[in-house]
Amino acid sequence: MYKNYENVTILDHPLIKHKISMLRDKNTGTNEFRKLVEEIAMLMGYEALRDLPVEEVEIETPIEKCMTPVIAGRKLAIVPILRAGLGMVSGILALTPTAKVGHIGLCRNEETHEPEEYYCKLPTPIEERTIVVTDPMLATGGSAVDAVRQIKAHGGKNIKFMSIIAAPEGIERLMEAHPDIQLYVGQLDRCLNENAYICPGLGDAGDRIFGTK
Repeated sequence: MYKNYENVTILDHPLIKHKISMLRDKNTGTNEFRKLVEEIAMLMGYEALRDLPVEEVEIETPIEKCMTPVIAGRKLAIVPILRAGLGMVSGILALTPTAKVGHIGLCRNEETHEPEEYYCKLPTPIEERTIVVTDPMLATGGSAVDAVRQIKAHGGKNIKFMSIIAAPEGIERLMEAHPDIQLYVGQLDRCLNENAYICPGLGDAGDRIFGTK
């Protein structure tokens, strides 16, 4: 049974639900799938970034000078897990176009279903940034756990993780390993199958985003 975590947010916006239903459809083509992932990421980003710090600055409107809030501190860092996480980056950049983008390369061993690392490049100074890690699917949680571990090893502290679809097993594993992060999920699915794919899921997100098999 899925355990509720205080720092896990399962989003319930009707637009997110509708677009995820379209993603699931096996007849949804690559171009439409890619656009849907981008749109969902933007909608999720709106929720995930609502606690960004702000500071008051003085500006001059056509009428008068006034104090008004702007986002404070270092620019946001978006860190997709390659390769499927790339599909979510443009949606978040639409909200925060000055954000820096890093990359973490992980691939799944088809026998062990565990992640294998091959690349890590993060914006600096990473320890001063709010970091949004993106991966459309949170299945076993192995890649998510390892990606967050790498970010922490480089000094990252304020970490948010965004997944469009998650399995209970993945959430449990990620929260047990990294209880200090915030997790945002578009849809909580039923379970993993014997091949560690999310059910009902949507298949391989990377293949469907990039048109590969």
